[in-house]
Amino acid sequence: MSFTHRVVIAVFPDVDLLDVTGPAEVFALANRETGGRAGYEVRLAGPVAGEVRTSAGVRLLADLGFAEVGGQVDTLLVPGAVDMTDEGPVARIDAEVVAWVKETAPYARRVASVCVGAHLLAAAGLLDGKTATTHWSTAAQLAADHPEVTVDADPIFVRTDRGRVWTGAGISACLDLALALVAEDLGEDVALAVARQLVMYLKRQGGQSQFSVPLSRPAASRRDIDELRLWIADHLDEDLSAQALAARMCLSERHFARVFKQETGASPATYVEAARVEAARRLLETTDCPLDQVAAASGLGSAETLHRSFKRQLATTPAAYRRRFRTTT
Repeated sequence: MSFTHRVVIAVFPDVDLLDVTGPAEVFALANRETGGRAGYEVRLAGPVAGEVRTSAGVRLLADLGFAEVGGQVDTLLVPGAVDMTDEGPVARIDAEVVAWVKETAPYARRVASVCVGAHLLAAAGLLDGKTATTHWSTAAQLAADHPEVTVDADPIFVRTDRGRVWTGAGISACLDLALALVAEDLGEDVALAVARQLVMYLKRQGGQSQFSVPLSRPAASRRDIDELRLWIADHLDEDLSAQALAARMCLSERHFARVFKQETGASPATYVEAARVEAARRLLETTDCPLDQVAAASGLGSAETLHRSFKRQLATTPAAYRRRFRTTT
């Protein structure tokens, strides 16, 4: 078998397991579906060759140390790792990995990050002036740490720099990204055959905002705002206008709106809509209630408003969301 696509995947302590094994499986299936003609050779590279413990506790074996990789890399794939804090997950920036990526990337035909691996590409300067995505939970961190990068938290993957640099979204989106790379190399027919073997869509509908929790923001510095957030979640079918919420807080509407956005990152109207859409999502996932009942129960009022809010918040429709994520029989 003559290898034409040498794929090198970075591995290091606490790397996300699926970010490594998912793409590797896609490339292996591409080889199988083409009778070996795809020519993917996957190698794992770590700080040193040998055992690497992943975030799942499962151990991988790095085929090569970083110093042994050399310059012949077709696709450099960079997954990530996170540290859990009281404020939520924080992408880990490993200086040794960043230095190796920065040194190796110029010799690769293309470079792709998986999930929070985008933070490593950004730290290596590979995303300056480009649009990139990452896991929705660390998108704000990427934007804050690298203002020179345009961060879009919704796409499943972003292709930029004439196809030389790719960034992928969260966790299972590594499969979507790898399928897109296969489609670029071998055509969509081969990528579709691989997707069928994986029992997944070649192109999923909507973006990763469908999977995120819009209200997963860290606690506010003001206890009264945190208490209001809890109250909002319990009273979604009541009057939650800025005027009503300001009155509840005994603040002027203008001052309330300014404080609320400072503490939550969203205007009162945007936050309330996100909370109501979140409640509607749960009803669509777990019940057979008609859309007008879902809208009423979640405080959105009508099926028309429900539809508009879903398109605005999740870039999909309530009916499409239910078909995809219905969890009960």
